[in-house]
Amino acid sequence: MFDIDKWQEIFSTIQKNKLRTFLTGFSVAWGIFMLIVLLGSGKGLENGIHSNFDADAANSIWIFPGQTSKPYKGIQPGKYVRFTNEDYERLKREIDNLERISSRYDIRGNDLISYKNEYGSFGINTVHPDMEFIENSFPIKGRFINNIDIEKSRKVAVIGDLVEEALFKNGKSPIGEYIKIQGIPFKVVGIYSENSNNDGERRRVYIPISTAQMIFDGGNRINNIALSVKDMTIDESKQFEERLKASFAANHNFDKEDDRAIFIRNNQENIKEFQNAFQGIRLFIWVIGIGTIIAGIVGVSNIMIIVVKERTKEIGIRKAIGATPWSVVSSVLQESILITSFAGYIGLVLGVTLMEIIAKNVPADSMMFKNPEIDMSVAISATILLIISGTFAGYIPARRAAKIKPVVALRDE
Repeated sequence: MFDIDKWQEIFSTIQKNKLRTFLTGFSVAWGIFMLIVLLGSGKGLENGIHSNFDADAANSIWIFPGQTSKPYKGIQPGKYVRFTNEDYERLKREIDNLERISSRYDIRGNDLISYKNEYGSFGINTVHPDMEFIENSFPIKGRFINNIDIEKSRKVAVIGDLVEEALFKNGKSPIGEYIKIQGIPFKVVGIYSENSNNDGERRRVYIPISTAQMIFDGGNRINNIALSVKDMTIDESKQFEERLKASFAANHNFDKEDDRAIFIRNNQENIKEFQNAFQGIRLFIWVIGIGTIIAGIVGVSNIMIIVVKERTKEIGIRKAIGATPWSVVSSVLQESILITSFAGYIGLVLGVTLMEIIAKNVPADSMMFKNPEIDMSVAISATILLIISGTFAGYIPARRAAKIKPVVALRDE
């Protein structure tokens, strides 16, 4: 049953020892608060870095030309490697397990795009149809660039949803309308919304690469190639990189060991390295968090030992007038549970509140920190662990005091 007298006694004891109670509660609240902040911050950092990979397919590989740094067959270092349409066609023929492939030609000049009296600067990407899957740029209206657009060098464009918001403010559908890229009209055939929290990824305009090469004096030049392959492990992916280097080295006359002739960005390998790095970070966060909780437990334990020591004479009196050992122990335990439960709850609320404030104030396009989520089951479990530990910390000295004979306890100073 609920013993009002016992709870009044507990509140009276707490009120008499405000500083001691505050210090006990603070050690508990601080331990939970720091664990929440560490876990939330770690998750926010992980989400931020991970969003950089969400923009592209997990198994995508990007190849960029560079400049040779080693002599090769009489050719001095410093030669620029230049990709052409033939490199794109050759990879399509050579790679057996090819899933998707696209090349890109960078348009020189300004990136100003207009629709009637509205203007804006947006990224212009010249691509093949497979870029829809490589960059996860799936249309929400209309369609993406297709093979007929490439074959006929059509002046068509697929715009991001943020481009639509910026240029088409009258609520009219952009599909079928014409936007101007460097003064040349392109018909909008689709609108995409990329699977990314990065607004920059949604502020792009896609046009056929063949059209860009023809209109913007590109000839057969391309600036990079992106592709994805099927069913490849990390080790196989690394071996595939070496084969790519060898293929480009043979076709562009440079040493395949020259690391500056071409650059390869392997998303699958980068994601694996990122996951391994964050496993270490998560372990570090847990070590720090558990250490903070242990410090809180030790604090509770020390305070409860002092509490029982101070109440030894009181315990002797209670036993002398007939109190059972359990009634003595339960009184101390209830005080310990009350303090640790309340303080743990305060630490939990403050930690979650801080993370919510940070989440609302982090820029939406942040590339390093995003959505500092908290696993509430972990936070609540840690709080319960602290309460149990606080109970145990109070039980041991209380049990020891309850075993002392009344005459001995009464002599205690």
